[in-house]
Amino acid sequence: MNLQQFRFVRETIRRNYNLTEAARALYTSQPGVSKAIIELEDELGIKIFERHGKRIKGLTRPGKAVADVIHRIMREVDNLKRVSEDFAKNDEGSLIIGCTHAQARYLLPKVIPGFRQRFPKVHMSLSEGSPVHLAEMLLHEQVDIAIATETLAQTPGLVALPVYEWEHTIVFTPDHPLAELPTQHARNISLQELAQYPIVTYDHAFSGRRSIDEAFEAAGVTPDIVLEAIDADVIKTYVDVGLGIGIIAGVAFDPRRDKGLVGVSAGHLFGVHQTRVAVKAGMFLRDYIYVLLEMLAPELTRDVVDAALNPTEA
Repeated sequence: MNLQQFRFVRETIRRNYNLTEAARALYTSQPGVSKAIIELEDELGIKIFERHGKRIKGLTRPGKAVADVIHRIMREVDNLKRVSEDFAKNDEGSLIIGCTHAQARYLLPKVIPGFRQRFPKVHMSLSEGSPVHLAEMLLHEQVDIAIATETLAQTPGLVALPVYEWEHTIVFTPDHPLAELPTQHARNISLQELAQYPIVTYDHAFSGRRSIDEAFEAAGVTPDIVLEAIDADVIKTYVDVGLGIGIIAGVAFDPRRDKGLVGVSAGHLFGVHQTRVAVKAGMFLRDYIYVLLEMLAPELTRDVVDAALNPTEA
């Protein structure tokens, strides 16, 4: 058995058991992948994959155990490469950040310029997606870190660390009836009052939408949500053209930039939320990733991150 066979098995699983896609990802031929897997099965004396004719349908029961071992071995092989790169070229490399649109638009612009100034030889990429998609990409090592509010902390195999807390903000135009409320009343607006107006807010997978739905449900109030979007800027655009009032993440509202809108904090209605940055458990982190984590949140020092990655050693 050899590492090449392990790579073929791992990539076949990653590509949903499609040998053609696995071969393409590994820059080799489909017959070569199939032959290497069969040779590994013959050497182990078990079938790793269930087959229907020539098509692979999934993992056998012993195949699941083999796959777990292969994933651990290949993770450590990848870690060896990262250790080598870190000591040989500790100020250059690549960094793929998985993030939601909100983090790409509002959080990372405060961090990336300073990081680039410190590590000009590190090539950076942003890979945007839903929190669920980001968690999957991180588990499959398609991104180095992921930043989101939902999902990351609940995903086995990931270590999620707090970056910042935030509350929702209600936005509306200056000529909207809500703008006529006394300031104190507006700050303590009720769910019943909000439900009187059409609402534009996030898609269910983004930016604390669940807490919005749960708050209305707990109050026995049915909101008139007329439009859902993944992007706060899109929500603000439709509020501006009069489609309804908006409920967005507070970080996405800036009175200096959003001069055509009024914003009122809604923390008393929808609670406080935590945006987190996550890495894959057991992953070796390059030095510059530690630096980025601390730039995202000063309390995320190397010692704090290491303690979270290796709780038994803390």
